[in-house]
Amino acid sequence: MSAELPAPAFEQPWHADLFAVTVCLNEQGHFSWSEWTGWFGAGLARRGLDKQLNGGEDYFLVWLETLEAVLQRLDMASLDQLASVKTARSEERRVGKECYRMCR
Repeated sequence: MSAELPAPAFEQPWHADLFAVTVCLNEQGHFSWSEWTGWFGAGLARRGLDKQLNGGEDYFLVWLETLEAVLQRLDMASLDQLASVKTARSEERRVGKECYRMCR
């Protein structure tokens, strides 16, 4: 009898990258986790009024929008850097390399 493997925690690699960068920025003290959940929750509430979010692609698009706003507010990323993350995502590449540069 073979054991079933657990389902992946993230549907797409870029979902994991966004999560990792957010945790990194939190651990570096750029914002508290309660601040993050407040900002992210507000984004989910705005988007959730249109349709129910499924925790997949639409959920992480809100995560990305929230992270972009935070990085701009903290003056940690230029519009060009944020565009490189979106380009990587649209080309289905891992966004980690572009995101991790912002986390330094």
